[in-house]
Amino acid sequence: MTLTDTTTDTVTSTDVPQSLDLLEILIDEIERVFHGKEEVVRLAVAALLARGHILFEDVPGVGKTTLSRALGTALGLSFRRIQFTSDLLPSDVLGVSIFNPRTSEFETRLGPIFTNLVLADEINRAPPRTQSGLLQAMQEGEMSLDDKTFQLPQPFMVMATQNPLEHHGTYPLPESQVDRFLMRLTIGYPGESAERQILMESTKEDPWEDRIKAVLEPAQVVWFQQKVSEVEVEDSLVGYVMDIVQRTRVDARLQMGVSPRGAIGLLGASRAYALLSGRDFLVPSDVQKLAMPCLAHRILPVGAAAASHEAHEEAGAIVQDILQDVAVPV
Repeated sequence: MTLTDTTTDTVTSTDVPQSLDLLEILIDEIERVFHGKEEVVRLAVAALLARGHILFEDVPGVGKTTLSRALGTALGLSFRRIQFTSDLLPSDVLGVSIFNPRTSEFETRLGPIFTNLVLADEINRAPPRTQSGLLQAMQEGEMSLDDKTFQLPQPFMVMATQNPLEHHGTYPLPESQVDRFLMRLTIGYPGESAERQILMESTKEDPWEDRIKAVLEPAQVVWFQQKVSEVEVEDSLVGYVMDIVQRTRVDARLQMGVSPRGAIGLLGASRAYALLSGRDFLVPSDVQKLAMPCLAHRILPVGAAAASHEAHEEAGAIVQDILQDVAVPV
């Protein structure tokens, strides 16, 4: 793609049919090809509605790429997969300015990040300089190249993956970048019936992409994102979120608690999950459901190595303890 002095168009949500039933239809459509993990699908959709990003930490071959591609197809969004390697440069992701000898001017060639849904595969295999190139895009929804600023397509979401067990030749994500991800999810192995269905479908000649269709369009996704901000939140539930977050900052088992960004993320993701559940108001169970995926990667247990799989598991157990101790509003 070659652009000069232009920006990426933003989709507006006008003149498109809206219904909360479409969200259930969306989830059913994704489950046509991604079997046995409905809750993971719901969390992924909630992250998108909350305008957040996802870090998948899991062993290879459990369907991270399938889920990402199926989500993009069912939502009617453009999708790009970037394989992160040790020699990947920031310009390979973001884009670069190239001198055109015919016009004697520099032309901007935008990188693969200029799409709706980006799969950053094995993100921890790229050097820190390349990893950090995603920060502005994830936080601000725009990208600066030379002296120009380009708006990213809307909606925009980064779904990054990393292997928790293989550390040779990797560059662990710094805590500041991990904090940019709204959720950290693990898919896990499928159940017996789901895996049997996966095996049976693997014998079919037609690719799985042909068995799923778009049930939404980008403008509708933007509309749903706007509806999240209309989900009602009582003061008692704001206090509930604050109590949980404050506990992570004073717990003796933790050397780093949840940041204000994390608190905002938990509340936003909980509102998105409420909307996904067909409600226009927040309940305590929404916060409890989202606490683990939204907070566990933002805290660091005492004596644990940063960004390690073991630290994340220990952090998850601490979050569960805090949820049991904090009084639930009635």
